[in-house]
Amino acid sequence: MKFTKMQGCGNDYIYVNCFKETVKEPEELARQISDRHFGVGSDGLILICPSEKADFRMIMYNMDGSEGMMCGNGIRCVGKYVYDYGMTEKTKLSIETKSGIKYLDLFVEDRKVQKVTVDVGSPIILPEKIPVQAEKGIKKLVDAPILVDGKEYRMTCVSMGNPHAVVFFEDIKTLDLKEIGSAFEHHKRFPDSVNTEFVHIRNRKEIDMRVWERGSGETLACGTGACASAYACILNGFTDDQVLVHLLGGDLEIRYDREKDTIFMTGTAVTVFDGEWN
Repeated sequence: MKFTKMQGCGNDYIYVNCFKETVKEPEELARQISDRHFGVGSDGLILICPSEKADFRMIMYNMDGSEGMMCGNGIRCVGKYVYDYGMTEKTKLSIETKSGIKYLDLFVEDRKVQKVTVDVGSPIILPEKIPVQAEKGIKKLVDAPILVDGKEYRMTCVSMGNPHAVVFFEDIKTLDLKEIGSAFEHHKRFPDSVNTEFVHIRNRKEIDMRVWERGSGETLACGTGACASAYACILNGFTDDQVLVHLLGGDLEIRYDREKDTIFMTGTAVTVFDGEWN
């Protein structure tokens, strides 16, 4: 099976062209190929497939084999893959995901995609749609208390097609994400578990973010997490509508369009290498 390793802001996945390859057990393949000691090493597996609804379909699996809803960094790399490998000549694409169809604008230099803007869609804040447990009648959870391992935190909950809990800190560099991130992920208030973003506000145009992704642990970046964090900042009045998000693996430009009620994410997409898995 031929594959390509790609990364967006250090969020790396193994990509398989399912127009040419057949993957019979993707959950098991994701676990094996993602292993950083005994496999290729990645945050998960992404299959590029035909779609009846869009230009292409993206199916993603986390490194533990669980299927994901959407990946912002991953979908940028899907856009780069299908253009760079000659599967399309279009620079405006529609990609089917488990959380709906997403729209991409590809920025090409020297016949290679360098950057991609993704219309990630409208943020969802209604608790039952995220989902997160909340008292009856509550329409949103903004700066809401949550007790995790006996300690109270303040969270803002947003779905970008997948669930996010955003927590603000003065210092995120020294946080033990392995302990606190796992506790958030499996907290009883999140029936589908949750991705958790730990955010520091630099100023009204810039934030720092670390992320604990459900099914994968701490990663260098999360595109939908950056979108959720930027929107959480706006809901709390901390930033303007356009925010530069600094992640461990690089920067993402996030813009909230109030008129359309949609979030746009712009970032790089990089091919690391091609390989073959036996």
